[in-house]
Amino acid sequence: MTNPTPVDPPPGAQAAQTQVRLVLGAVFLVYLAQMTLNPIIAPLAREVGLAEWQVGVTISTAALTLVLTSQYWGRRSQSHGRKPVLVAAFAVATTVMAAFALVAWLGMTGAVTGAALFGAFLLLRGLGFGAAISAVAPTAQAYIADVTEDEAARVKGMAGVGAVQGMALIGGAIVGGALAALGLMAPLVAVPVLLAASMALLIARLRKEPRHTLIPSPAQVRPFDSRVWPFLLAGFGMFTALGFIQVLIGFLVQDRLGLGSSATGVVSGGALLAAGIGLIVAQAVIVPRSGWSPPTLLRVGSVVALAGFGILIPDAGAVPLIGAILVIGVGLGIAMPGYTAGPTLLVRRDEQGGLAGLINATNGLTFVVAPTAGTALYGLAPALPIIAGAAMMALVALFVLVHPRFRSRALAAPVTPA
Repeated sequence: MTNPTPVDPPPGAQAAQTQVRLVLGAVFLVYLAQMTLNPIIAPLAREVGLAEWQVGVTISTAALTLVLTSQYWGRRSQSHGRKPVLVAAFAVATTVMAAFALVAWLGMTGAVTGAALFGAFLLLRGLGFGAAISAVAPTAQAYIADVTEDEAARVKGMAGVGAVQGMALIGGAIVGGALAALGLMAPLVAVPVLLAASMALLIARLRKEPRHTLIPSPAQVRPFDSRVWPFLLAGFGMFTALGFIQVLIGFLVQDRLGLGSSATGVVSGGALLAAGIGLIVAQAVIVPRSGWSPPTLLRVGSVVALAGFGILIPDAGAVPLIGAILVIGVGLGIAMPGYTAGPTLLVRRDEQGGLAGLINATNGLTFVVAPTAGTALYGLAPALPIIAGAAMMALVALFVLVHPRFRSRALAAPVTPA
């Protein structure tokens, strides 16, 4: 396939290639911080007296913040440069997560409870951290789009972004699970320390781009642009399916296996480790070696993920639970580069930042509703959110199979924006 809308590399793109690893490193580090907390979210909520739905609302608040700010950050990364955007994001993340650790400790001691505690969780873990993390992935995706010119390189580059996220999922599962064995406060304290060290690394090592390589007025991409909306809809469906179960992993582990708080953190870490392994195998091995086009990646990945949801529905013990999460990770790991790389082949260079922000906003939009809906359904019957996720993934698999945009020739002919 050829690129229908050639992407003109900016001046100095070859020199900018040397910064790719640092930009990917920033993605890894911020997601590592986020994933380190995932194994303890469920036991922490129960320790401080928050209900499942309050955890869901907190995650949804972070997602809504991400939706509202992602396009802004994606375009600013092209107009102001990667370094200022990433350093600002890590500064905000460090500050709010240090405050979150303090509030969580006050909650565990009983000094702050009820509505005040819930409000602090919303403000810090929801609004503050959501605004910070929303800058990182769009910056990386726009940068990869800037320095790659053909489909194979673009897919490989976007798979690299997903691969480091998978590595962060593994690292967070290991670090969070291990620290949880020392008590719930250990990962809470470790996260802002990690973020501060990451910010220092970016300040010291990431090069500030010359002004002539920047784009003064990056274009905004509309979500209903005919070039991109089918990819966005497929991505929305995939991440909605994931959102129904992601925040529930700790609850599933604790309730299905009958574990205490510390043990739940450790086993939840193992389950998230399985998901990370699946993502890494898919994006570091399967995707680069397959040579599949973005539509093929979406088709294969959605079917594999659907199989994982099917395995997860019955309460069959620890091994099937972790195995199902592994399969879901592989499926989504295959599909995600198709979703992120496909539309970048159809837009101009000055639209890449806006598109990256739009993709990130779409991912976040799924988590505005899905965690709250998932936790609410879980309160009715533990299998319901998993069944809902499976149904959503089935719809995605059908959509990418039949829609004309996902035929190979659809990426081989110029498309006029809607």
